[in-house]
Amino acid sequence: MKKLTPEQTIRYARHLTLPEVGVEGQLTLQKASVLLVGVGGLGSPVAMYLAASGVGHIGLVEYDVVDESNLQRQILYSSSQVGKAKIDMARLRLLEINPHIEIECFPEKLTTKNALSIFEGYDIVVDGSDNFTTRYLVNDAAYFSKIPLVSGAIMGFEGQLSVFNYQGSSCYRCLFPSPPPKEAAPNCSEAGVLGVLPGVIGTMQATECLKIILGIGEVSANKLILYDALAMSFQNLTMGRDPQCPLCSKGSVIKELTEVQNSCSLKAFKSPSEVDPDYLLSRLDEVTTLDVRENFERDICRIDSGLHIPLGQLENRVNEIPLEKEIVVYCKMGGRSLKALDVLKDAGVTNAKSLKGGIIGWADQVDPQIKKY
Repeated sequence: MKKLTPEQTIRYARHLTLPEVGVEGQLTLQKASVLLVGVGGLGSPVAMYLAASGVGHIGLVEYDVVDESNLQRQILYSSSQVGKAKIDMARLRLLEINPHIEIECFPEKLTTKNALSIFEGYDIVVDGSDNFTTRYLVNDAAYFSKIPLVSGAIMGFEGQLSVFNYQGSSCYRCLFPSPPPKEAAPNCSEAGVLGVLPGVIGTMQATECLKIILGIGEVSANKLILYDALAMSFQNLTMGRDPQCPLCSKGSVIKELTEVQNSCSLKAFKSPSEVDPDYLLSRLDEVTTLDVRENFERDICRIDSGLHIPLGQLENRVNEIPLEKEIVVYCKMGGRSLKALDVLKDAGVTNAKSLKGGIIGWADQVDPQIKKY
């Protein structure tokens, strides 16, 4: 039987003194493999604690680069790394934390074509994504791969945690059979998140991984744990497998990986109420632009000197909008501007459209000099 080296014995001494872990448990951690999908807000603390705990093989799926706006919550990265590939920076940091582990990198977007091959050989998958397309894909791929999924989600001041597909437990689709419609889902980027929140939920995800690997404690399967940071409260909701689940029930209708629409993606389906950045560029002198973002956002960047009415004030300030021209409403990424259209429609304004992708889409397609946030 493989033994710990003297250096590892010192490193993991606090684990070794726990009867529930000990040398055997530490060796079990060393043999385990965990795949992290997304190394951002949630993935940062998960990766760091799994590495420090001695999980022997950690896989990272990430294709983004470090952005300045990440630094408020993505603790794996530093200011000097802005613009660099997250996966490269994460690998370096994790090996600095623990050089006795192996890091496998997948610098690519998870898709229906590569998910099953990436998941192959891993004991557990951790979902650290921030969009519905990836969340459902990770769940389905974990189910077909027959490995547990440790799921976390955060928004604003609240977070949730659950373990799916563990020893016959429910899957994510038992709880949420399909994603909400685009207009009902808050935009991942625009909703905001308290900087410490991913640390709380991410650490809980790492804890669930260790419990599963070591076979100790009560794994949070068939439960949904809700955390409210402002109230500093936790709720434990019990759930079970849905006998009509489209994925894991006997009468399942999902037999292979399929992609669902991502309500937070700039590439999501364009509704008839939206116009593309190219359209706005061609008619910029002929339309009235309406920025419904907050004041601090407009201070960072803007498309032009058009109207500015934050979404929360729009209902009471509709009379300030001239109706002679077509109105193009924009926000950061397109979520709030679609909600603004509903407010305008209720007030009798029918000549308004939403800029698809918001000012971020405008920066990507029209003006790369605009500062993103």
